[in-house]
Amino acid sequence: MNALLSGFLLGLSLIAAIGAQNAFVLRQGLQKRHVFAVSLACSLSDAVLVFSGVIGFGAVISKAPWIAATMSLLGGAFLAIYACRSFYSAFRHEASLNPAETSPPGLKATLLTCLAFTWLNPHVYLDTVVLLGSISANYGAERFHFGAGAITASFVFFFALGYGARLLAPVFANPRAWRILDFLIGLVMGALALKLLLGAMP
Repeated sequence: MNALLSGFLLGLSLIAAIGAQNAFVLRQGLQKRHVFAVSLACSLSDAVLVFSGVIGFGAVISKAPWIAATMSLLGGAFLAIYACRSFYSAFRHEASLNPAETSPPGLKATLLTCLAFTWLNPHVYLDTVVLLGSISANYGAERFHFGAGAITASFVFFFALGYGARLLAPVFANPRAWRILDFLIGLVMGALALKLLLGAMP
């Protein structure tokens, strides 16, 4: 139980910080579009990454710095593009910001975007595969309990974020609130893109 709880609390602390993936899930939750699929995709992705770390794949990542550099370049470019989209959405005509008046992306496009936020972020490998994987080794035979706790935290967090966002729906009935949200998302994405691209430079 101690290993399970430790994994849960550490996993929760790692994913609760504001980031590109969380901002995307929040926006989907506010728009009530593909919330279950997006929450599940994020949770399952974390489960795969955490399990990889627990079984020792983190050592491979640590010995191959080119993987992180490649992911930084790809992830930075992707986030930069999404940041531009968010800024464009923030400054276009207010009426078009009403979710009911826009043409929503299909499930496939939404999931591909969601997976890109997860798998093109090199920090997710450091947090889940390397960090959680390394810490789990300290629990010996109970390392899988530790990993299960971290995976449970991901499921709880993403589904709570996705469906809990609906509580803010009355606030976002005002188009101005959507403009502010899109602008803030653009700032987050832009800052992360700059950080990744600068970090990939020799």
